[in-house]
Amino acid sequence: MSKGTRVLTGGDGVSYRFDPSSLPLELLLSGGPGPYGRFETLDRPADLASWLQESRLALTVPVTAADFRIRPAEFAEIQALRDTLWLVVGEIVHGRPPSAEDLTLINESAATTIQPKVDLVTGGLGWVTPITGAQVLGVVAREVIDFLVWDGGRRVRECAASDCRLVFLDTSRSRNRRWCSMERCGNRHKVRTYRARQDE
Repeated sequence: MSKGTRVLTGGDGVSYRFDPSSLPLELLLSGGPGPYGRFETLDRPADLASWLQESRLALTVPVTAADFRIRPAEFAEIQALRDTLWLVVGEIVHGRPPSAEDLTLINESAATTIQPKVDLVTGGLGWVTPITGAQVLGVVAREVIDFLVWDGGRRVRECAASDCRLVFLDTSRSRNRRWCSMERCGNRHKVRTYRARQDE
């Protein structure tokens, strides 16, 4: 399974793969405020370091948990940004502009990012370590800025299933992705459509 694809379990106990195609949207899967707190998987900085090595970040920055040095205050800032992203994404998928306050937090969070370097042994691309929590915060915030500015957030979608609230970035060539996962909601839609035709 590729980095950034998470295995989720639905209310029916069935597990399926979900790739939100975006690090910030993947971060939402780790928990959040209010009702999302029951999904919390990041209780301390070490949890975040382990989570990141399996995230989309590792597709471009191959890292291990030991490459991170995330201080408690930085960890709290990342959780605060995640909570704000829940609000921002909710506004986007319903066609409303995010608040100036939320956008200000995103802008301020983007101040720093992970630093590239030339690997002295291979001559290829490497990364300056340890990677700090502030740099992780910046990577997430900059990606949010990218999809907000690029097309006004129109590629951020909510799954079309009426009983699913998962959000993803539509990176399909045709820009017509509808389902969080074809394994789950896409397949359930196919089955319902087939049965409806059989009943006609």
